[in-house]
Amino acid sequence: MFGSSVDRRIAISFWLFGLINNALYVVILSAASDLVGPNIPKALVLFFDVAPSFIVKLSAPFYLKFIPYNFRIFICVAFSCFGMVILSGSSDTYESSLGRKMLGITFASLSSGLGEVTFLSLTHYYKDISLNAWSSGTGFAGIFGSFNFMVMTTWWNISTRNTLYSFSILPFTFIAVFWKVLPTIPDINDTYLSLRFLDMSPANNQEHEDSVGFLTERQDPESGSHNLIDLKHHIQATAKNIAPLVVPYMIPLSTVYFAEYLINQGISPTLLFPLKDTPFSSFRDIYVSYATLYQVGVFISRSSAPFFRLKNLYLPAILQIVNLLLCVIQSMYLVVPSIYFMFIIIFYEGLLGGASYVNTFMSISEEVSLEIREFALGTVSISDSLGVGLASLIGMWTETSLCDYQVSHGRDWCKKK
Repeated sequence: MFGSSVDRRIAISFWLFGLINNALYVVILSAASDLVGPNIPKALVLFFDVAPSFIVKLSAPFYLKFIPYNFRIFICVAFSCFGMVILSGSSDTYESSLGRKMLGITFASLSSGLGEVTFLSLTHYYKDISLNAWSSGTGFAGIFGSFNFMVMTTWWNISTRNTLYSFSILPFTFIAVFWKVLPTIPDINDTYLSLRFLDMSPANNQEHEDSVGFLTERQDPESGSHNLIDLKHHIQATAKNIAPLVVPYMIPLSTVYFAEYLINQGISPTLLFPLKDTPFSSFRDIYVSYATLYQVGVFISRSSAPFFRLKNLYLPAILQIVNLLLCVIQSMYLVVPSIYFMFIIIFYEGLLGGASYVNTFMSISEEVSLEIREFALGTVSISDSLGVGLASLIGMWTETSLCDYQVSHGRDWCKKK
């Protein structure tokens, strides 16, 4: 499948980067019901799992180029491990430790946001297999996180606290992969990585450095002194490069993620059935199973780019909105009598979300000019966090409202564990 050992190392590295970076995000969402209980909207967990990440992504285009890649890796590892330790240490009770839980989730979210911007930008320096591998790895992170959480807590009856704690060591894999597996230049402290895997000539390398110069320090060739770019010019130049990305890439990706995460966190906790009509012994298990099926769909479609390309990025956005409306109707009126049909809808929802993600970034790598491609890959990652963030805010109201509606119509399942 890969032409050389270098290609294999690149593919393995970025696949693992995607897996590790997104796994904790998924585990936290899978644990939402256990973390806040039946009386607090699960979208609260989603909000703290995405808002810090969104802030990082939103601000990253203005400063991240000044931070070397190796230092970003250390930040990701430190924040994610610290966050999971805080979260696991406060997961025995609900409301009494809610603040500490949200603090732990915040640190994990900061790590996830920084990691996504970093590794998407990093794919620019490698062949297309890096972006395909990253997307596939992030997709598998969903299965890895949700399925393992379900197995450990539902099948093996391991406490949520110990399960979360076991995941806190996962981010250390970043360090081993970044320095031992990924092909890089010897001096890893340089902000720029080697471009030798791009098959670019030295002249083209110089052209690339000049093209992104508005994000870096310039050196005066005559005096040898370093001059920082004027801040106002830097902000204007950055905003100018963001503007062309909004309509073709950012709006459809944001729309897809808004719809699917409103379903996942604001509606799916109310897509319940009598336990006697399900294969489960608790309502909590229904929520966890929805999350797992969704992630299976995401993994399949995020891994599909080498075999199937979707050029119309607005199509999955429209279809996901239709899914959203169907789920609202189901929650209110129970028009679908079988949980197995809902399993299909949730799986399909994941397929749409994953397809939107991978095809958006593949389109960027094919359509955006080389001069701003690295910048664009990192910047467009703002879109999914924006959609998820909006979904988390609305979802806190949606879940409560739908649950109250169900209770008033004789269905109190959403109030039970």
